[in-house]
Amino acid sequence: MPSVASVAQVLGPTLLTLLATAPRAAAAESWSLAPAGGRPACYAEGAPGAVLQDIVSVTNPGGHPVTVRLTGTGVPVTFAEPTVRVPARTRADVPFTITVPTGAAPGDRPGELVAKATDGRTVTARVRLRVGGPALFALTVEHLAVHGDRITYELVNRGTTVLVPKLSVRAQGLFGRVLLDRGPRVLPVRLAPGTRTELSEPWPGHPALDAADVRLTATAAGGAHGTADTEARFVPRAAVPGAMGALVAGAALTVVRLRGRRAEKAAEPRSMDVEPTGAAR
Repeated sequence: MPSVASVAQVLGPTLLTLLATAPRAAAAESWSLAPAGGRPACYAEGAPGAVLQDIVSVTNPGGHPVTVRLTGTGVPVTFAEPTVRVPARTRADVPFTITVPTGAAPGDRPGELVAKATDGRTVTARVRLRVGGPALFALTVEHLAVHGDRITYELVNRGTTVLVPKLSVRAQGLFGRVLLDRGPRVLPVRLAPGTRTELSEPWPGHPALDAADVRLTATAAGGAHGTADTEARFVPRAAVPGAMGALVAGAALTVVRLRGRRAEKAAEPRSMDVEPTGAAR
């Protein structure tokens, strides 16, 4: 009688071969989902409002029928048959449409076609939608304010392309003294079209006693440019003697008011002397 070791030596390679090929055979018998024509993904391109057509295939190489429900994620997808029963050793080609949303910004939008069988197994196929239209680069700076040692603001992407903004900050005190001057630097943010983000800029060395004009400028590719201005007053509560503090604070407030009056005067429309027609001389 052959020993157990000799049997294991004989059956070992065969057993390993069976174990290696069994999962592959099982996988080959499983149903699959793929764009028609063997493509790696469904590619579609159109302007906002366009309705694009394509076909996805559900292939069932097994010996039993399978029923799957089709849905889409990321892009608006409508299937001709949302629920499909695929007989054994059969392929079902299912037409579907992608509707480009009205008002969608130009650019690429990823999505997926999802097929879920009654046993819970789920398979996906990639969709790549490119929305056509002119590229618009627009950036604004909003809600600029100074809160102690921080400058807060919001950046808003009002264009149709993703923006990576650069930021520069400058502040001038009374009589034109430069208090803060930071050159353009790239911010670690990516602004998608139509989105806004709240950010802040540290100012640990701000003056203890001064009035400042703060200007923040944001730029991005394509000529996007946004600027905002604000005023800040720094008046210590106890560090400066009362009379001196009141005097300097009053001077700062006077300068700020004068600036406001000049701005209002510059904004007023100029009046013109009009001589009435037909007046007797």
